[in-house]
Amino acid sequence: MDQLQDIRAFVAIVDLGSQSAAARQLGRSVQSISRSLGVLERSLGVQLIRRTTRRSSTTEVGRSYYRRVQAALAELDAAGAEASSQLDAPRGLLRVAAPVQFAASYVVPLVAAFMQRYPGMEVDLTASDRFVDLIEGDIDLAIRAGELPDSELAARRLGALRLVVFGAPAYFARHGRPERPEDLASHQCLVRTTHGNDAHWPFSVDGRLARVKVSGRFRADSTSALYAAVTAGMGLFRTPLWQIRPLLDSGQAELVLTGFEAPPLPLHAVWPAARGSFARAKLFADFAAEHLPPL
Repeated sequence: MDQLQDIRAFVAIVDLGSQSAAARQLGRSVQSISRSLGVLERSLGVQLIRRTTRRSSTTEVGRSYYRRVQAALAELDAAGAEASSQLDAPRGLLRVAAPVQFAASYVVPLVAAFMQRYPGMEVDLTASDRFVDLIEGDIDLAIRAGELPDSELAARRLGALRLVVFGAPAYFARHGRPERPEDLASHQCLVRTTHGNDAHWPFSVDGRLARVKVSGRFRADSTSALYAAVTAGMGLFRTPLWQIRPLLDSGQAELVLTGFEAPPLPLHAVWPAARGSFARAKLFADFAAEHLPPL
């Protein structure tokens, strides 16, 4: 086992907290990971990891060493990805996850163009609104909306999602239009029950972000059901603009409170920085950033 592999094993142990988790991510046995760590520590003459039966924790020297080698590995991987992405004929399987509606409307056309451009590539698409664990799971790249926390994931910004409040002309004829976010207190607002913060809608008010509590007589766990409720005149809803353009174009819905919209949500492609599929994931992320139509 060469020293680079030993260093990768050490970094994976620190990132994931245990030798068994590192073994799963790297596709190696726990015994092999343990040997790599032992070889690395002996070569350096210091203890990097304190072993326990359940967890592994870094020593002070280990933490300092990790910061240096983790950055070096990231640079090596980036260089390899850049070289691989310039190949004329990249090959292999890429496993992609994306939200259900976004997958059908945007990701599938992207994948079709990507596979036409790179005939040696295969893609498995998981269309799901659940959160996908890219470290422990078997997904190579995910499309995510919202600000990204600091993590070991690499990311490429793809665009931004404008979030809007809309309702049906029939609703406005009966109840009027809200002029300011606080007016929503006297309106029927539809809430998606699968998202814990959907009853607090963010707005930009006097240059500051304000969350307005909303409520109504109808709630649902399905976005399509909520859109149907809006067009039936049952209330107002807040959603990404791209999802309801057909309703706006057909006159079935109209926007309100456009002057108070919160900043758009950034949209990113994210993927693990320390995985064998890094080059393929980066290749797709770069392709998506270049070819994704305006949202």
